Amino acid sequence: MTLETTLVASEPLVRSICAAGVATITMHRGQRFNPLSSEMIAALQNALDDVAANSEARVVVLAAEGRGFCAGHDLKEMRARAGDHAWQRRLFDDCSRMMKRITELPQPVIARVHGIATAAGCQLVSMCDLAVAAHTATFALPGVNIGVFCSTPAVGVARNVGRKRAMELLLTGAPIDARTALDWGLVNRVVPADALDAEVRLFTDIILARSAATIRVGKAAFYQQIERPIAAAYDMTSETMACNMAFEDAAEGIDAFLQKRPAAWLGR
Repeated sequence: MTLETTLVASEPLVRSICAAGVATITMHRGQRFNPLSSEMIAALQNALDDVAANSEARVVVLAAEGRGFCAGHDLKEMRARAGDHAWQRRLFDDCSRMMKRITELPQPVIARVHGIATAAGCQLVSMCDLAVAAHTATFALPGVNIGVFCSTPAVGVARNVGRKRAMELLLTGAPIDARTALDWGLVNRVVPADALDAEVRLFTDIILARSAATIRVGKAAFYQQIERPIAAAYDMTSETMACNMAFEDAAEGIDAFLQKRPAAWLGR
């Protein structure tokens, strides 16, 4: 084992900090474009579980170090276990659970995409509630190029961009630039690279200025209704709104609006 390998192995795969209500989870394998190895998936799962239980965290930023955001699964690791179906299935099940955890968090999650996001990395962006990309970022589902169709990444991406555009990504394997990703609905904002943090901060500042209790119940309701038939979706969200109206923050928010003053949120 080389000195470089030893140093890399001793460093955390994911770094998490929480300051002023913003939890930042950063993938820390930038020299390899932050691949979603089995260990990286577990590290992200643990970080997401930790932030879900952190009452001080009001919003989450998912970021990455190095030249790219995330290049998808670790192909070397997958190839080494190619004949082990049980291991492969466990890898994809663990990854799917981690992806779903993003939507299950009580806090909104913002992807900070500074470079390439391909395959499961593109999926990671698609599963976040919001995404801000640098103009230099690119996105792709290139599995078809190496004989492995991006079936699991398609789950999240197709729920962002629509069927025809998802199939274009899946069938061609060709990358799209950040502006195209914006036009297709995969990201919310595209800015110059040096303005990326400021643009993310615009979102975090807005979220921090809102009721945490309202955002929590609203995010949960959104993901519960989005895949339901329209009648069932309206039934479920009508109950959610009726319950939301009983919140102290709802009373405070309405009173503040009517009295033309800032709201003093209580978080309940």
